[in-house]
Amino acid sequence: MSALLDVILPVFLLIGAGYLAARFGALSASAVDGIMTYAQSFALPVLLFRAIATLDLSAAYNIGLMASFYIGAFASFAAIFAAARWGFGRNLPESVAAGFAAYFSNTLLLGVPITERAYGAEALAGNFAIISIHAPLLYTCGIVAMVLAQAKDTPAQGAIALAQSAVKNIFTQPLVIGILCGFALNLSGLPMPNVLDSATEMLARSGIPAALFGLGGVLLRFSPQGEARLIALVVAASLILHPAITYALARGIFALDTAALRSATLTAAMAPGVNAYMFAHMFGLGRRVAASAVLIGTAGALVSVWVWLHILP
Repeated sequence: MSALLDVILPVFLLIGAGYLAARFGALSASAVDGIMTYAQSFALPVLLFRAIATLDLSAAYNIGLMASFYIGAFASFAAIFAAARWGFGRNLPESVAAGFAAYFSNTLLLGVPITERAYGAEALAGNFAIISIHAPLLYTCGIVAMVLAQAKDTPAQGAIALAQSAVKNIFTQPLVIGILCGFALNLSGLPMPNVLDSATEMLARSGIPAALFGLGGVLLRFSPQGEARLIALVVAASLILHPAITYALARGIFALDTAALRSATLTAAMAPGVNAYMFAHMFGLGRRVAASAVLIGTAGALVSVWVWLHILP
């Protein structure tokens, strides 16, 4: 019970406060957008910049850690793609959108604060290693899968142009730029000037609280609707299947140490991220399923994460 009260509830109370503030008019839609713009375009990129810049790359980029998490992610994608395609009769592009919602975890806004509250800031190296390639890898694979799925209906030239535009959009995102700048400073071996260190520390410290509060306001815009059974499967894949595969691989196959096991499993156990809806919206497919999975999955994570915290050593 202490894990629920001390680790998980504070995170979800911030989300709930943002939700209620938006629900009762204390926070306008434009204010929610402003908070999320500040968090996602400034504070969180700086947080990732600082984290990657100071990361021990040789220690953090453990093959077993990355394989455990991403094999679990792609297995979840495959399971939901198959369920949507052959279990629910969805077409190929809609099946890809459902699979994307199942494998794109909210690694940053939920994974980082919960791991930090549970195990301390020193336990986040594995989280940041996973996050550093999360959006570029999964977005790129999702876009390729969607382009292939739409190949019959979209002229080749148009599909290639769409893919190029989407990939360009990924690598111009502030979060990705923050990661790349962090790698550049880390690999350069140059120290961060004290004045820059102090300024970026203050900015980074505000990122997660602001983003969680704003996320509550964003979730108000989503309403559960669509295919209830498919949505339930997407949420189950995100909260149960992905972390279960990750945990089994990390512990049984790769024999990760405790810190890496915790980072991989907890990061995998997070609900679908808002980017799952953004991907669906980008292609105009599966938006109701993605939006519902984000909302229901975020609420369900309150319980599922508590269970995983009890399972983990």
